[in-house]
Amino acid sequence: MGSVVQPAGNFYDKYNTRNPVARALMRGFLHGFAELVTLAGSPGNAFEVGCGEGELSMRLASAGWHVSGCDIADEAVSEARKRAVAAGLNIPFEQRDVRSLSDFPERFDLVVCCEVLEHLEDPVAAIRILRTLCRRHLLLSVPREPVWRVLNLARGRYIGDLGNTPGHIQHWSRKAFLDLLQQELEIVAVRSPLPWTMVLCRPRHD
Repeated sequence: MGSVVQPAGNFYDKYNTRNPVARALMRGFLHGFAELVTLAGSPGNAFEVGCGEGELSMRLASAGWHVSGCDIADEAVSEARKRAVAAGLNIPFEQRDVRSLSDFPERFDLVVCCEVLEHLEDPVAAIRILRTLCRRHLLLSVPREPVWRVLNLARGRYIGDLGNTPGHIQHWSRKAFLDLLQQELEIVAVRSPLPWTMVLCRPRHD
């Protein structure tokens, strides 16, 4: 298997930003996420890979899912734990990267991996690992290109890198991301909240 070392992403609390445009975009993201979680069926056990500050895991827990999660960044895991405790939620978070999950013993009804694959040198290898963790559904999201970079340029960010967010080494249009996923998974539903592509999949049994 090729390298799937997961670099730590930028720790930016996008869910609690005060920027009105960013807040509107995040409302769209969370609406799409909620729709796909509903399509995933009755709550069971869920695992979030790349949990960041734990926002999505906490939303799943509040909706009745039994949730655990991981992130490669110690500071993100620490923050996720603090927020879960403050919200009165029992969500075990631990520091792990995607590669370390290749022999993970547990299987989950829902595996969530949002805003991670664009950071990986070998996203296909990571998808294959995520697929092995999944009993029912896998929910993935990535920035939609070139829209993502255009929006960065419009707000005057990362101009020297043509709008590319630091750490993003993979770039997919909606079609390109769906084509990638269809190599390994069966696509159930797609949402396109600006500027993301969000997909609910399930393991394909050929």
